[in-house]
Amino acid sequence: MNKLNLSGLMHLLIVYIVWGSTYLGIRVAVQEGSGFPPMIMSATRVFAGSLILVALARFIQKQSLRLTKEEWIVLSVSGLALWWGGNGLVAIAEMTVPSGYAALIIACTPIWVAIIESILDKKRPSVFLVISLLIGVAGIAVLNWPAIIAGNLNDLKGLFLLIIAGLSWGAGSIYQKRKNIHTTPEISSAVQQFTGGIALLITSFIISEPTINPVPSAWWAWGYLVIFGSVIAFTSFVKALKLLPPNVVFTYAFVNPVVAVILGFFILGEPITQWTFAGATLVFIGVLGVFKEQKNSIPQPD
Repeated sequence: MNKLNLSGLMHLLIVYIVWGSTYLGIRVAVQEGSGFPPMIMSATRVFAGSLILVALARFIQKQSLRLTKEEWIVLSVSGLALWWGGNGLVAIAEMTVPSGYAALIIACTPIWVAIIESILDKKRPSVFLVISLLIGVAGIAVLNWPAIIAGNLNDLKGLFLLIIAGLSWGAGSIYQKRKNIHTTPEISSAVQQFTGGIALLITSFIISEPTINPVPSAWWAWGYLVIFGSVIAFTSFVKALKLLPPNVVFTYAFVNPVVAVILGFFILGEPITQWTFAGATLVFIGVLGVFKEQKNSIPQPD
């Protein structure tokens, strides 16, 4: 009997934990008074991450840095979708919206993935999968219900940016996986972050962002985002995409808000209420449903 790849699941666990904390890191780095404009923050973050990954690949792991034309194109296109369209827009949105709310909207990414793949494959998703995804999204909504009734959804600009970010991240990930290029995760991540960083830097210039003057907490948040978010977790994300189906990989969007709530409680003193427990329960039911659907979809030997 075939099973989901254990190595892929371990990398997915890293994505669960680290990316759940990066919403908090982004918020600390770009909030009012931080001194870090969002596009500059994101660009410098991914440039630094790219350099670290190249050094790791070339000097530690002795990997070749040579890429074919097709590999450059695939990684550049996916890098734009992931880091400029995805992460960059999240950073802009988190200037005005809470990190938990950002996680709520980005949690819709698995639905975008399922829809995009159904269109590309001309195949209707199973009823069970749709129900599982809806349960997960309902759990995210319950987790953030106090923020919703407080009126945070009135920030339509932030909402729009986060929806586009989720769509862009999902589309870029599916594009990369379907091209099935043969590069190492370190090189893939480095090229994607480099091309995404160029786009972020150009965008910063076009919109005339102010000069950076980060406070110490913003620098600490930036450093965490570089090492853990851009290098460790993103490399694990790329590896997970190679080893697991997209619908399974994108369950991280359900778990991330749970991590964000827990960190908010311990670091920022945010309350954990009955809404938190109810939402978390629904989230995990949705995640388990996606895993069960994937298990049932694996062909069994006769």
